[in-house]
Amino acid sequence: MDDHLFDPDRKSLLTKAIDRTIAFCLQNRLVVLLLLLGGIFAGLLTAPFDWDLGLPREPVPVDAIPDIGENQQIVFTEWMGRSPQDIEDQITYPLTSSLLGIPGVKSVRSFSMFGFSSIYVVFDEDVEFYWSRTRILEKLNALPPGTLPEGIRPTLGPDATPLGQVFWYTLEGRDRDGNPAGGWDLHELRTIQDWIVRYELMSVNGVSEVASVGGFVKEYQVEVDPDALRAHGVTLSQLVKALKNSNLDTGARTMEINRAEYVIRAIGFVKSIEDLESAVVQARDNVPIRVRDVARVVQGPALRRGALDKGGAEAVGGVVVVRYGANPLEVIKRVHKKVQEINAALPEKSLSSGDDKDSAPGLSKVQIVPFYDRSGLISETLGTLKRALEEEVLVTIIVVIVMLLHLRSSILISGLLPIAVLFCFVAMKAFGVDANVVALSGIAIAIGTMVDMGIVLNENILTQLQEAGPDES
Repeated sequence: MDDHLFDPDRKSLLTKAIDRTIAFCLQNRLVVLLLLLGGIFAGLLTAPFDWDLGLPREPVPVDAIPDIGENQQIVFTEWMGRSPQDIEDQITYPLTSSLLGIPGVKSVRSFSMFGFSSIYVVFDEDVEFYWSRTRILEKLNALPPGTLPEGIRPTLGPDATPLGQVFWYTLEGRDRDGNPAGGWDLHELRTIQDWIVRYELMSVNGVSEVASVGGFVKEYQVEVDPDALRAHGVTLSQLVKALKNSNLDTGARTMEINRAEYVIRAIGFVKSIEDLESAVVQARDNVPIRVRDVARVVQGPALRRGALDKGGAEAVGGVVVVRYGANPLEVIKRVHKKVQEINAALPEKSLSSGDDKDSAPGLSKVQIVPFYDRSGLISETLGTLKRALEEEVLVTIIVVIVMLLHLRSSILISGLLPIAVLFCFVAMKAFGVDANVVALSGIAIAIGTMVDMGIVLNENILTQLQEAGPDES
């Protein structure tokens, strides 16, 4: 232990500072009272518990478990159809070498899979989260030409942590009574998820990403006939070029007629299978060779690498990811409100109630059905810790009153406990500490230390008062 801690001069300076602080509090009681009331009011507004005070509150961010993950960002790069070795040599290794030069990087971990690459850039703990994302984007935009294959663009993962997945749901057909009704194909549900539900949930404040899971993504598929290609003298590259050019809008300049300006454009976007089948690959002797002459165009599911299972059957759903720094409990509440709005606007269809064609048709309406909601776990955790804090404070107050047998001192010590807890919430809000099971448990453990300090100080004061003479101040 350092000897300077027991330096008499240093001790006298500390004693003088404490004496001045106590003297200031005694001489300016109104100021101390106002500060105390202000701290209590701020603690009530920032407390993580669901208290309805009739005032706008900004509670401490609440989660069930602490986020002990590393300060990391994810760089994802897709190169469809390539082997893991090609991904490693042409994407993962060049990107990893470039990202190592970013300031504050502690380590870089990379994984090369079939068709994609994932790179985890781990920063030092003191590096600000969004600052690290900016530096990665700057590095990716400044890559020298030829570093990556042509047409490959790395993307940065969502601004969230591994614990950001707080709400999982599925899309299911339900009848008027809320019972499962079915009647929806997996590709229909996936289309509703991708084009309606996902965008609506992403508009919720605090949501970083909504990822779709399960089902089939519809796409146009061209099944080439090799014999027809040889018979017509068409190469595969010509067919691919014709397909690209057939799905294209062309814009020209403008034309002025009778003092009116008209925009010239050619409409070419594909809207049906027939549009693709009618695309001209090449012309021979003024006879067009179309796509349908050398291939068959169909609608089918895109290649997928996984599925979502619920109760032994395939399902379609998604996961809501909370943005870094947001309050998970408040975001989930906003998601619940948005889900109610979306459910009222989702499509529905009429179904036959049985094999009998003459039976009355039933109604099947797509609904968002949650199957993982962290708000329940958060509420139970808060409820348990809130009850533990209340019981501990109450028991401590009773013990203090019984042991001291001095009402005024007992009130001072007992009032210290709830006030200190409220002050702690203010400090947690100021320093960005989430209210989770570990943080709130630490507050409960610290109550014993606060009580001991209050008892020691008050016993010393009472002893001094009892031993003091009648003429002493």
